This record gives sequence, structure tokens and C-alpha cells, in this order.
Amino acid sequence: MSFRTSAIDYVEDVSPGSGALPPRAWYASSDATSLSLNGSWRFRLSPTADARDDSFAAEGYDAGDWAEVTVPGHWVLQGHGSPIYTNHLYPFPVDPPHVPTENPTGDHLRFFDLPDEWPSDGGAVLRFDGVESCARVWLNGTDIGEFKGSRLPHEFAVGHLLKPAGNVLAVRVHQWSAGSYLEDQDQWWLPGIFRDVTLLHRPAGSALDFFVHASYDHVTGEGTLRVDSDVDGRVSVPALDIDVATGESVTVAVEAWTAETPRLYDGVLAVEGERVPLRIGFRTVELADGLIKVNGKPILFKGVNRHEWHPERGRALDLETMRADVLLMKRHNINAVRTSHYPPHPAFLDLCDEYGLWVIDECDLETHGFTEQGWRDNPVDDDRWTPALLDRAARMVERDKNHPSVVIWSLGNEAGTGRGLTAMAEWIHGRDASRLVHYEGDIDCRDTDMYSRMYAFHAEVESIGLGLDGGTHKRRELPFIHCEYGHAMGNGPGGLADYQRLFEAHDRLQGGFVWEWIDHGIKHPELGYAYGGDFGEELHDGNFVCDGLLFPDREPSPGLLEYKKVIEPVRIEGGSNGTVRVTNKHDFADLSALAFEWAYQVDGETVEAGTLSVPALAAGESVDVKLPEPPDSAGHAETLWTVRALLATDTAWAPKGHVVGWGQFPVAARPAVSVARTEQPLLAERQITLGPAVFDARTGAPTSIGGVQVSGPRLDVWRATTDNDDGADWQSDTRYGALWRQLGLHRMHHRLDAVELDDDALTVRTRVAPAAREVGLSTVYRWTSDGDRLRLTVSVTPEGTWTLPLPRLGVRLGLPGPADRVRWYGGGPGEAYPDTKSASLLGRWESSVDGLQTPYVRPQENGARADVRWVEIGGLRIEGEPEFWFSARRWTNEQLDVAAHLTDLTAGDTVWVNLDHGQQGIGSQSCGPGPLPQYFLRAVPTEFSFVFSRTD
Repeated sequence: MSFRTSAIDYVEDVSPGSGALPPRAWYASSDATSLSLNGSWRFRLSPTADARDDSFAAEGYDAGDWAEVTVPGHWVLQGHGSPIYTNHLYPFPVDPPHVPTENPTGDHLRFFDLPDEWPSDGGAVLRFDGVESCARVWLNGTDIGEFKGSRLPHEFAVGHLLKPAGNVLAVRVHQWSAGSYLEDQDQWWLPGIFRDVTLLHRPAGSALDFFVHASYDHVTGEGTLRVDSDVDGRVSVPALDIDVATGESVTVAVEAWTAETPRLYDGVLAVEGERVPLRIGFRTVELADGLIKVNGKPILFKGVNRHEWHPERGRALDLETMRADVLLMKRHNINAVRTSHYPPHPAFLDLCDEYGLWVIDECDLETHGFTEQGWRDNPVDDDRWTPALLDRAARMVERDKNHPSVVIWSLGNEAGTGRGLTAMAEWIHGRDASRLVHYEGDIDCRDTDMYSRMYAFHAEVESIGLGLDGGTHKRRELPFIHCEYGHAMGNGPGGLADYQRLFEAHDRLQGGFVWEWIDHGIKHPELGYAYGGDFGEELHDGNFVCDGLLFPDREPSPGLLEYKKVIEPVRIEGGSNGTVRVTNKHDFADLSALAFEWAYQVDGETVEAGTLSVPALAAGESVDVKLPEPPDSAGHAETLWTVRALLATDTAWAPKGHVVGWGQFPVAARPAVSVARTEQPLLAERQITLGPAVFDARTGAPTSIGGVQVSGPRLDVWRATTDNDDGADWQSDTRYGALWRQLGLHRMHHRLDAVELDDDALTVRTRVAPAAREVGLSTVYRWTSDGDRLRLTVSVTPEGTWTLPLPRLGVRLGLPGPADRVRWYGGGPGEAYPDTKSASLLGRWESSVDGLQTPYVRPQENGARADVRWVEIGGLRIEGEPEFWFSARRWTNEQLDVAAHLTDLTAGDTVWVNLDHGQQGIGSQSCGPGPLPQYFLRAVPTEFSFVFSRTD
């Protein structure tokens, strides 16, 4: 005899559910009445799917002792259970379609009355915009159905069940279901009703489904509009003098919609019982001449992958948070979004229509965990699951088909290959021929309209651009999209500028999407922001969930500022004979929206500035513009031009004066730093004096310079490894962080060989080497002075065979704790490294020591300023020859290295300053390629100098 109830069989059923209405177009509002059911709901959590009976759904049930949760929301972020983060491993045994008996199940209750204005006639629809991962629904005690497809809408006809008052909506949500096998996206597993719940009145003759077809002919400048509707009616667009029946085509002159010029026309679909507002954008998407073209022109995606995230509310985003994302994207020159790896909240697409972003809309599908068993039993190649796959494709396409911003449908992500994906592609192509279809896993492009890859190395991307990548005949004729690249985990990503040069050099390369938009850190009272493993998960992937261009609080990271510079839509370069070359890198827009300014700088300070007249270049055009004559008063100094492109007027996404692009180019080079060797070192019993400095006579190390106490400087080669240092190069499996530790670079020994005095120098000879290894760095410190200034020349000679690059090469010194304000002339205002310094602007900058730190969720090397000429800190001025990297922090590199969260870092009584001759590049090896060879810091004979003096 079996005692297992069949009442929960739907949880493990591979079907998409039962009872839901067919999918249809989503629209934010109409003149029909609606009631939001968001807000406070009663909540009860059970450990298993069958721990409770269905009595809670009955009218009159007493839930007075239940907890309360906010909907939209996730119960695990509201004090009930804990979130789980995995990248691709399923956090339960892989035995499809079965899920664990331990299946957290949340019963939700919402009591509501109909508003007084609720019409007494017609029907009603109950809509859920997102529930993870499986829900069963009752209204007033009647079971109306169950559904799966967490990031997809589901509607139920409920008009016959409604009462004027005392309605009881009961929803049972299971964390795990058969649907979980299709939702193995790289994100937190967060059960709950996390998108809106809405009751919609459906008057007699109300709109059902409708499809707005709005194409554009770039030759004639005309748009053709046709609205197909399940219910006959009329379509009006007053600005275009259009008033036609549904199903009827009309062609008129229009302004086209593009991501750069997002022209929308307000219209109305009027049927017998309802008026639905329309926002219509005319544009045509096609695959032509082997390229993705919009309105007859190839486009270049400068995109990001965007998960939905809020550090306190998880994937329950409000409209203003979504708007903040779009505005940040526009202000950082991003023109495209891939909705990884599911359709977003539908309001986000409204914002993309309004502000202008190309969208790859991705289906709620990923089965990545099946890689662990060689894709055996993968649902996308199992006919039993195909109805669920087609249901997910249909719910995405039907919901989002009227958005002009959506130019490509994506079948999903990292789900292998199989018959189910082919069925999805065939259905989408048949339903909507006006857009293209994407799927990265289709390596032969059997079902897709483009060749898509993730994390391809620079050399491979170049070979694809040259058409040398091979593959099927069909693939070779298709455009290439780098759907994920530039993994933005921690410090990085490096190499973005090198990728962009390739994208712009080869027509076939139509850009890509950086992974990803925002760190998924969860706000935590003790840890700052929590990541995988901080909630005691059995399996987790650590801070791999913190890999965004934004920090969890939506502050831009240095990576986002770098990306903004790399993809700026106007290129400003130094020309010849006192000119500047300006190139319009837009795909469509001219430069009429921009104003240009120039500044002439002497040793980092602006001495003259003015406006620059630049014609309204068409997309792709360039012009050389004459600059003013530079002033004659610069003298013996470094001089350069800075030219900026700014918004000429306020726009919907940024105010007048917002900087869109800039360029810097030198006029006169920086003069050499000269210090005459006029002082002789003087030896006393325990100390040596040389100019403004006092040294320990035994070690030759300075104890004070210009009256400022110092510790060090001495050679430093270690940095707190970055996420990219610790990642594995996909081609060679090289992990630089692990190899550096294996070699012992994090625990170098310093041996004093000699302290030598002569007529004009103090020379200290040392050897710096790791324990148990033959390799070392012979290091000589040579001190000289002219009486007021002190020059240190460091000579480094490698000994033994060095096969690894160094993390860093420079000196570290300690200054007294009160040292705080920092001024410098060099790159800024933010951090930069050899392959992440496109956005580093040469000038004079100022900061506190704490302000120099970059708050990566997992602490790591950060905060270096590039191309520094001089820095002033703690009463000392330090000049470098050649230019150097500078960083300062209130903890050592070693303390930074072992910290797991920012809260692990405690300020000490010393400010530790790194003056680096070189840094190893960053790369994006946390997922993808390491630094390119030109950014390696090789152990070779090296010499560099610093000059110390008092600032007052």
C-alpha cells in the first residue's frame, strides 16, 4: 500500500501546469479597472510539499497566528529560511523530474475586497508576473490551477469566483519542482512571489491578445503599421493621422526607432470594451549581407548582461530601481541588454523602449547542471519536456512582442543542445519573422540566426572576424555576437579595450555583452554584503555571484567607468599640426546633440579652456578640427590637451554637461626629475644621516625623511590576489594566484647583504626570495641627496629561472596613521591597472586614504592610481622616474589578502603606501582569458627611482 498523496504530483510533473489562460501581450494599463494585490500577505512555511493539507485555502480559515511577508518578495530574504547560491550545480540530487522531500513550501494568503468602483459586469483575470518555482492557486476555496515558469506571467480567469468583499486568495509556492531543472541560472535560488500580483477587470469585448507590427523602410523613410488583434477594433495614432481597423496596414512617413533615437508614437487600440494605450516604434530587423541590420544599417552591440537584483529585495524590483538601471546604462554609453537568463519584469522593457536600448530577450531556460553527467537526461533533448519548453518560449514572445527595443529572441542559456530547442526556434521563427533568434549553445547555428560565443579569447575573436574560424558553411556566413565576455568579477575586467578594437576592425564582429551588470551581494548586518557560503549552504560557488559592473548598492565600479570609456560613441584623438580628430562612432545618430570643450593643461592644471566648434558629423564620419594656439607661458613643464564631448542640452537620461566622451594628447613631455648628488652620508653610532633623512646604521633603512617617520621602503612583489588572479585560464588552466602562492611570493624573505657608504651615496644591497626556492631578486637601494630632496634608485636583477610573471614590482613603506589626505598628479580619479586604464584621466586629484579604496565585495588588490608623476601624503612629496602606480591603505597587502569581507579589515596605526614600477595586468580570468602577454609583468633587470621631499 502506498501512503504518498497524489495531491502534490503536479510538483514533479514535467508539464507547465494547468488552468492558466493562453499567453498574451502584456501592457501596463488600460481604461479597464485593475487592483494590485501587492503588499502584506499572511505566510506559513512548511518543510515539505505535503506537510500541510489544503484547508488553509478555504474561506473562513483562521491565519491569525501566521507570519507576514511582503509581496513581491522572497521569503528567504524576509527571515524564513536561507538563500542558496550555485553557479551551475543543482543544490539537490539530479534525478529529473524528481525533487527532494525536503522542499520548503510557503503558503500565502491575501484577503481583499473589491473597490467600490469595480464594475459589476464582465469577467476578471488574476495575473502573476513571477513566482519561483511552482505555485498552486485557490480563490475563495476553489482550486484554479498550478503553474511553473518562474520568470514568466500566468493568468487565470476568476470573474465567476469574485465577491464584493471577503475574497481569499491562497497561493502555495514550492521552492523545488520539475521546473527547477529548467531554471539552473547562475544566481541565488530565491523562492517566493517576487513579481506583481494583479486582478484585472475584463469588460465584455475587452482586448485579448494583439500584435503591433511596425516596420520601417530606410529607403523611403516610411513606416508600415498593422495591429493584429483577437478582438476587432480600431487603431489610432494622432501624431501620424492614423485611424484604421485592426488587421489593416497603413504606410506613412515616420521617424524610425533606434537605441540612439528612440522615437515612440503614442497610439490607442480601441475595442468594444477597452482602450489600450500603445507606444509604437517603427524599425526593421533583418539578417542581410551576413550582418544583423536595423533599418538597413549594421549595428554594434555595446551591451551588458543583466540579472534582476536588489541587495535587500533580491529579484523583486520596483519601477524606480529598474529606471535607475536604465539611466546608469545610458550614462555609461551602454546601448544593449541581454536579459540573462530570463525575461525581465515587463516594465523594464517599457523603459528600454522609452530611453533606447537594444534588447536580446532571453527565455527562462537553463539546464547547466546536466554538464556534470555529460548532458545525460538533459530535458531539452527529451520529448517529454518539449511542451514545457514551448510554453516558456510562447510566454516570453507573446508577452514581449510589442516592444520595439526587443530585436532578438534568445532560446535560453547553457542548456546544451537538443530537439526541444529546435522546436522552440521553429515556433519562434514561425510566430515572429520580424526578429532574429539567438542561442549560444548552438555551435553549428542549426537553429539560430547568428554565431554566438561566450568568453572567447582575443585571438579567437580576431580569427572569427577574419573568417578563419571554420565551422559549418551556415555558421561562416553569419554575424558573430560575443554574448558574454569581460567577466566583471572583482577588480577588472581587463582587456576590454583590446576586445573593442577587434569589434570595430571587423564587420562580422557585431559586439558583445559584458558579464554582468550588478553584483548579487545580499545586505548582511555583520558581513556587509553576503555571497555564496555565507548562509551555510551545502553546495555553493562563493563570491562568483559578485561579478558585476555595479556594486550591490548600484554604485559604479571602476570596471563600469572603464567600459564607458572604451565604448564611447565619439572618438577624440590627437591629430597633426595642432588639430584634433573627432569620429562619430554612433550607428545612426549625428553629433548635433553634443557640445565640445577643450582645456590646455600644464603639469596637470588647466590654464586655459574654451569651446570647440565641431560639425554635426553623420554616423561613421570623421573630421580634423583646429585647436587654438597653445600659450607660450608653459615653460619647462609637461603640457597636454584635453577635449571633451558633452550633452549640449538636457536629455531624458542625463543633464546638460554630462560627459559622453573625451580624449587627451600631449604637447610637451614631462621633464626628467633631477637631484644633484651634493650630500655625503654621515655615520654616527647608530644612525646615518643623508640630507633630510635619517637611516638605521645597521640595516641602512630610513627611519625618517624630512622629519616624517617612515617604515621601509623595501621591495614588494605581492598583491592581494584578485578574483581574476585566482581564476583559471580556460585554455591553459593557469591560475596565477595559486602559482604565485606555490612559489612563495606572498611570503618573501629579505636578506641584508651590505650597507655601503661613499662620498655621495648610501647603498644597501639585499636579496629578496621565497623560502625553499632557488629564484630570487637581487635588489640594490641607492640613496642620494641634494640637501633638501632624497632620491632612491632601486635596481632589481632576477636570479634563477623565473617562469611566472610578478604580481607587482615596487617598494612599500609605512607612514604614521594620521596621514590621510592624498594629492597626486597622474591618472585618476579612480583606480587603473595596465589593461584597465582607458578611463584614467591625467590630472591633479585629491582624496582621503579611505577614499582611495575600491569596496569589492570580496576584498582584493585595488585602488592603484596609474601614471603618477608625484604624490603628496603624510607630509611627504614623492616623485617618480619613470611614472609609477600609487596606492595607500590602512592595512597591509597581507591583511587584505586574507579578508573574506570588507568587515574583516580593521584600520591600523600605519598607512601602508605602495610605489609600484609595474603591476601585472588584470584580465578576466575569473571566467575567460587572463591578461594579454603585453600586460605581463616579467621578472627582468629593472631600475626605477623615487624622489622624496617635504610638502611644507
